[in-house]
Amino acid sequence: MATSIRLLAFAGSLRTDSFNRKLVRVLAAGASAAGAEVDVAELRELAIPPYDGDLEASGNFPAGVRVLQEKLAAADGLLVSTPEYNGSVPGVLKNALDWMSRPQANGKSGTDLFAGKPVGIVSASPGGLGGLRSLIDLRNMLGKLGMWVAPAQVAVGGAANAFDAQGGLIDEARRAQVHAVAAQVVKAAAAFKAQA
Repeated sequence: MATSIRLLAFAGSLRTDSFNRKLVRVLAAGASAAGAEVDVAELRELAIPPYDGDLEASGNFPAGVRVLQEKLAAADGLLVSTPEYNGSVPGVLKNALDWMSRPQANGKSGTDLFAGKPVGIVSASPGGLGGLRSLIDLRNMLGKLGMWVAPAQVAVGGAANAFDAQGGLIDEARRAQVHAVAAQVVKAAAAFKAQA
């Protein structure tokens, strides 16, 4: 690939043995195989508090949010893996996106970080649908932020038995589907970057 593509990736889950933290690494591996550099961020390590307008206005903007904003500013696209909680995205993911969309340290709009960039989304859940309903909401949310959402998406059902001891997907066909989502994002990012 002639143009270097950088992607930010994270999972909307904090649990140590989270299926989606495993899945986002599979997604990132697919992007790497397609020629991109991928920065996998861990929301748990960033300790982002619940969004509070008073906290934002106080001048004590959360350092973890600034880290994510800076990482997205340096990226050509985004990769996200989400669980499904009560039929939608988990609060921790929605909260991170809400904070990231707030003004940047340089005063520019946080939504500018998302606009015009491609994003690939996947999900994993112990249930049969694999978190599919959360993908619907996440697609709408990211589209509202101005992102181009890759047409391909993958919901990994039966996630409790879908991963090997190293965190990889056992089913090769499913792994190929996840990698295809990443490849779409890399291809779109290169095209968008060439037009800029």
